[in-house]
Amino acid sequence: MQAEQCTGAAMAANELPKIPEEDMEALKAAIGEGNLTEAAAKAKEALETADKITLNIAVTGESGTGKSSFVNAIRGLRDTDKGAAETGVNETTMKTTPYPHRIYPNVIVWDLPGIGTENFKSDTYLKQVKFSRYDFFIIISCTRFKYNDIQLAQEIQRLGKKFYFVRSKVDVDLTNEKRHYDEEGILEPSSDPMKRPLQYSESSILDGIRENCIKGLKTGGVTSPRVFLVSRWDFGKYDFPKLQGVLVDELPSLKRLAFLRSLSNASKEILEKKKQQLQTQIWLLSLASCGVAALPIPGLSTVCDIAMLVTSLKEFCRDLGLTEESLATLARQANKPIAELKAVIKSPLSEEITKDLVIKLLTKCAAGAVKYSTYLFEFVPVVGSVVSAAVSLPTTYFMLKNFLDAAAADAVRVLEVAVEGDVSNSEKQHENCSTP
Repeated sequence: MQAEQCTGAAMAANELPKIPEEDMEALKAAIGEGNLTEAAAKAKEALETADKITLNIAVTGESGTGKSSFVNAIRGLRDTDKGAAETGVNETTMKTTPYPHRIYPNVIVWDLPGIGTENFKSDTYLKQVKFSRYDFFIIISCTRFKYNDIQLAQEIQRLGKKFYFVRSKVDVDLTNEKRHYDEEGILEPSSDPMKRPLQYSESSILDGIRENCIKGLKTGGVTSPRVFLVSRWDFGKYDFPKLQGVLVDELPSLKRLAFLRSLSNASKEILEKKKQQLQTQIWLLSLASCGVAALPIPGLSTVCDIAMLVTSLKEFCRDLGLTEESLATLARQANKPIAELKAVIKSPLSEEITKDLVIKLLTKCAAGAVKYSTYLFEFVPVVGSVVSAAVSLPTTYFMLKNFLDAAAADAVRVLEVAVEGDVSNSEKQHENCSTP
């Protein structure tokens, strides 16, 4: 279905995808000289550079704060999954421990020992954990943020890096508060008729926790602190998706794609950010596919590197969670049959993408792409391989764009099914724990 969307498609010149200005100038210069090979090489180099970008995330906090669970969650793992950081009520982190993402090993989450312990004193802490290694810090507490947390934040800020306060285990606070309320969510009526029963409000309790943390941090001298509330058992709730979005937005552009790719699809907002970031790669992928390894496709006025395009579509699926492994993990976490998730997917999964499928998709897109080729002729000389590029580039571009659009829409539908009517195991666990 998504391949048919290519037919008759056309794009205005002012809708060309945006890439860095210096890269665009280099590409135009190479094409303008009639050297498609050089232009494709520059595009491929830019893509390879993006793939090699590393991101190091530091997570620190006292023992028992849910630090290791957070390390697992940001890597898309549950505490019981293979490769998860060890958790426990006692201090389980005795040294800086790297946890590479299981799919994107260039994204590394570091579980740091708590500050202020006998082995990691506050005055030498940053030197001991090798401060310069990390791109940003997550400081976690399950109660109020203490003197050592504040001192650490101020030193990180002084040294020019970003930090984020995370207040963990807010689900426990909510469970404790709810014990004071009856099953209908209202306080048991008071014997005093002048006292009105109070309505239970989860949002007001969460606001109170956040405001209390912020007040304590400001009192300690932290400027404009931001506090994100998370649950140990369900990282799709409360402020975790918001935190993901803030981290993405505040990273440098070269680091943003690496981080986005590694994130679990906890919200539609994250999926939309992934789609937008991947769209910036399409123009470079289209040009790179017309490089040295490009071959004519029978029946089409197109030359491209089919193997590269197969890899690109597979990576789109991987980044959006449309692989057998990712769907199986999501089904297990959401307690849903995997068939229920697959039922809403209209585009091919990663494992279904082949050279024959790519050729079929290119064929569907060729007719609409020819209309776009006239724009390319306006700024490149009509000679040799450039003539072929004027047809090949838009054909490849439309194929990649439409596949990404369809895959992103599938990912949103999968997320909707995963969360639809879900009473998570964690909530059931809390209900059991709240029983006297």
